[in-house]
Amino acid sequence: MKAVVTRVKNARVEIDGKVNGAIGQGFLVLLGVGPDDTQAQADKMADKICGLRIFEDENEKMNLNLAAVGGALLVVSQFTLYADTSSRRPGFSHAAKPDVAIPLYERFMAQCRQQGFRVEHGEFGADMQVFSQNDGPVTILLEV
Repeated sequence: MKAVVTRVKNARVEIDGKVNGAIGQGFLVLLGVGPDDTQAQADKMADKICGLRIFEDENEKMNLNLAAVGGALLVVSQFTLYADTSSRRPGFSHAAKPDVAIPLYERFMAQCRQQGFRVEHGEFGADMQVFSQNDGPVTILLEV
């Protein structure tokens, strides 16, 4: 499982010109699922992201986590994180098929909610437009 986590002041995802999910301060999470990923990996990724200390404290040090700032998550499925870029035209055969990816995407979000966070999301497989106001910018790549 792979994720790109961006600290944002706000973010939203639109589908067909309508807002599907929106947050204020928090994390925009682009989440990719591989074919061999497991529920344990989804749980570990949720725990890792929800605990990331990448918000600044009073000393301007990245020391605060999502809970400390009252943040939320906007989660967008992103199979392209598994792109094979060995040629100029990326291939996506290394990404999980929907029957594997959707349950793990849903589990990841459920685990974040279980930790007490508001979770907004896109729609798996939809053509989405994602808007964000990056804060910093701070962007973290994670793989579990």
